[in-house]
Amino acid sequence: MAEQSPEPKKDSGNEAPHENSDAMSTDGQQSTYTGMATSVVGTAAETATSAAVGVKDTMFSMFGGGEKKEKKEDEGEVDRSGSAKAAKEKEMDNKKEKEKENENEKEKEKEKEPEAKDAREEGEGDDGEPDSPEVHFEPVVHLTEKVETKTNEELEEQTFKMRAKLFKFDREAREWKERGTGDVRLLKHRENMKTRLVMRRDKTLKVCANHYVVPDMKLAPNVGSDRSWVWNAAADVSEGEPEAVTLAIRFANSDNAHLFKIAFEAAQEENKKFFPKEETTEAKEPAPVAEP
Repeated sequence: MAEQSPEPKKDSGNEAPHENSDAMSTDGQQSTYTGMATSVVGTAAETATSAAVGVKDTMFSMFGGGEKKEKKEDEGEVDRSGSAKAAKEKEMDNKKEKEKENENEKEKEKEKEPEAKDAREEGEGDDGEPDSPEVHFEPVVHLTEKVETKTNEELEEQTFKMRAKLFKFDREAREWKERGTGDVRLLKHRENMKTRLVMRRDKTLKVCANHYVVPDMKLAPNVGSDRSWVWNAAADVSEGEPEAVTLAIRFANSDNAHLFKIAFEAAQEENKKFFPKEETTEAKEPAPVAEP
């Protein structure tokens, strides 16, 4: 029988490493795939989460919601912490203060306007323009004489003065007409020593009574009034030509009327020697008439 050559024996020690290496490579690949899958899943999850958060923030921001964002402030800036209401109130207060300042400035400008106007009138403009040169004109006619207004009272002395209202009786209309309001005066001439009654209207100084106080005149109360007198004047020249008139005078009170009567009768006594009373020309007492 032929001898069979013995088959070489497989080295178990050599085969084991190959199997282990294959197993290790397979495990490494699996772990690599697992890591990649995990990273992909993680990335996808993060992306989905970010997208969901973004959508959520967008939705909340559309309706005024969402998380409050913190503002980082640099050092040195004013602290702006506080509610929106407080900030709005502060802004309104600042606005009111500015408006008040503007109003004050306008008032100051208005106060300065008259001064500026006076300055412009005087030739001192606010814009600093030079004043206009002064122009001097020589008068064509030199007035060397002063015109004096004569009242024919220069040589007379005032012995009585009282404010009153004078009336004149209109014989045709049978009514009293006011002659004017002013000062009734008794004037005594320094040369001929005669006394006359003169009354001028206020402001215009027009003569409304002018006659001598003669002994024929007699004062009579007007309808029993204690502050009004009536008398007849045979020659009143207040209108230019001598005229016989009936006059009435009214004072503010009875005391003034009494003082006038005393001065009037005293002037009559002094004028007796200048105006002798004639028997045929006795003065008649004027009839009482309605109070003017």
